[in-house]
Amino acid sequence: MTLGDKRIPAARRDRNGEVTMGQERVLADMDLQALRTYRRDLQQEEDKVSYWRRLVHARLDLIAAGSHSQGSLSLPQLIRVLGDTGTGVSRNALSSIRPADPLPDLPESEWMWVTEIDYHDPEAVAEATARLHAAEEKLTNYRKALFERIDEATAELIVRYREDPSAALSVLPLT
Repeated sequence: MTLGDKRIPAARRDRNGEVTMGQERVLADMDLQALRTYRRDLQQEEDKVSYWRRLVHARLDLIAAGSHSQGSLSLPQLIRVLGDTGTGVSRNALSSIRPADPLPDLPESEWMWVTEIDYHDPEAVAEATARLHAAEEKLTNYRKALFERIDEATAELIVRYREDPSAALSVLPLT
């Protein structure tokens, strides 16, 4: 896994499912500030990946709604499709990505937004849906890996804070 310009080796499990020295050794060798920065970078990457997944899900929702419409989707239909989850519950995701921010690059995104799909062509809908589901699966797997790394970094921070509780105070501003 790479994060920024750093290569972080993956934790490995042996045949018994035990984690071998790899990721833990790298984390244990990081100073406290580097470990905090690493964890924060992972969290920021996860935020981007979550945003990408929401974009893929929105595109899937648009395709599904478009394939059941008589023509183009009207503004009220778009609001309904993109504004709720279909169950009446609004989409209220917490994300540091804001509309004014430049959008993060989405892997394989060019075809997703520039390819026009005839919503009434079952083959085109099936192909687009399959590609979107494949992209969503990749993003989901990547997100799971990020969560595992975040958990590992958090566990290492907890170990350090138990060993030296005053280290947790170093993140507080001095006033």
